[in-house]
Amino acid sequence: MSVDAKDFKQAMRHVAGAVALVTVGAEHGKRTGLTVTSACSLSESPPSLIVCVNRNASAHARICEEGAFAVNFLHEDHAMLALTFSGQKGVNGDDRFAFGQWTRGATGAPVLTEAVAAFDCVLAQEFETRTHSIFVGEVRGVSHTDAAKPLVYLRSSFHTPQEIRETVSVGDLDSRHLSWTDFS
Repeated sequence: MSVDAKDFKQAMRHVAGAVALVTVGAEHGKRTGLTVTSACSLSESPPSLIVCVNRNASAHARICEEGAFAVNFLHEDHAMLALTFSGQKGVNGDDRFAFGQWTRGATGAPVLTEAVAAFDCVLAQEFETRTHSIFVGEVRGVSHTDAAKPLVYLRSSFHTPQEIRETVSVGDLDSRHLSWTDFS
């Protein structure tokens, strides 16, 4: 049984994803990057993450060549930067780095200095699918800030998360009195 691609895409639009820029290129003029919602942690030992990149994206070949990349998670003021790196503003390759404040990570990859969290990685493994590669990056550098709200993509637009109630932990007495209907 196969699922219709349009139905799959429509369902995925209801799943919130953290917005990140995957960047690569140690030298000015050879940098590139793309916007993704397909990056997440993999393991803390060794510190690593995964990111899915379309094999037709310009960054794909560069990641394979350089063996390094950065994943820069964006904050609420970065919506235009996300659109720029997605190609929707007609800006390509190294010209995308004219926007935002950038530094070079330990691997040489471009790191966004004001990212909510940025991970400078060496390429540890690659798994190919029909259209994308899953890159496993071992983290060589990390930075983060608590000053801004993360940017998420949901239902074809950008959002920032907000807490729906005070945080409760599993062992908290009050949490035993909460029902699932309290969360809807």
